[in-house]
Amino acid sequence: MKRKIIITKAKVNAFPKVILLAVMMVAITAPLSAGEIGLQMYSLRHQLAEDAPAAIRQVADWGIAVVEGGGMQGNLTVAEFRQALRDNEVQVVSVDTSFEELRDNPLAVVYKADYFGAKYATFYWIPHDGSRTFGFEDAHKAVEVMNEAGAILAKNGITLQYHPHGYEFTPHEDGTLLDYIITATENAEFQMDVYWIKQGGGDPVAILKQYEGRFKSLHLKDRAHGTPNSSNGHADVETNVVLGTGDVGIADVVAEAKKQGIRYFFIEDESSRVIQQVPQSMEYLNGLAR
Repeated sequence: MKRKIIITKAKVNAFPKVILLAVMMVAITAPLSAGEIGLQMYSLRHQLAEDAPAAIRQVADWGIAVVEGGGMQGNLTVAEFRQALRDNEVQVVSVDTSFEELRDNPLAVVYKADYFGAKYATFYWIPHDGSRTFGFEDAHKAVEVMNEAGAILAKNGITLQYHPHGYEFTPHEDGTLLDYIITATENAEFQMDVYWIKQGGGDPVAILKQYEGRFKSLHLKDRAHGTPNSSNGHADVETNVVLGTGDVGIADVVAEAKKQGIRYFFIEDESSRVIQQVPQSMEYLNGLAR
């Protein structure tokens, strides 16, 4: 939390210099507040395709100032899309990328992030044969790419994040392949989509606690009660419900994430009710802060 400290001239004269120095250092080094509410722009994929400027205005009208995305510009050029974001005071803080782009051209990811002024780049899928269970070789190749590309991005001031999708819970040694990926990856961090962790059979809060410090942002997405789990990274988007009304346990997730100082909470709502549900989800999150 930012701290504002006002020191009058009289107070300065009264403070021993060492105490004054300590107070000033607290003001300088106090961490940025955790839990800034943002939006994953994929939520508005249909609206962006129809009218990108209007979709960006919608984000601003919701009072959201930070987003993740940058890869869907609708009928706008990249330059026009960036200008529309600026005109509405919306900042891309994390750009979307892919396993293939990171493997084949990681510098392109650096340029993309720099273009939007983002400090994070996130990918969401590890290619694998969907007809079989996600296996060790799939996980191992991902770790190699994440470590190699992540080092290049880090050298350029960009943090690479992987966003697990629920298929990584294949048993491996004394844990799962998700455990292997997290522990074997040194040059990249992680983004937790709490819906997909729940969907894959995991406990979002328990995993946050187990790997404290490794998850740098969240996708907040709730799941309708009664939704069956799946292990293939796929689910019906209409099971995305207003935050706090599903079975993910959003309040407990948010409490733990704030405790850890996780910076960005990106709302993602892939349902056809996104325009109606995002404001309700924001109201719920703001209520948790009170």
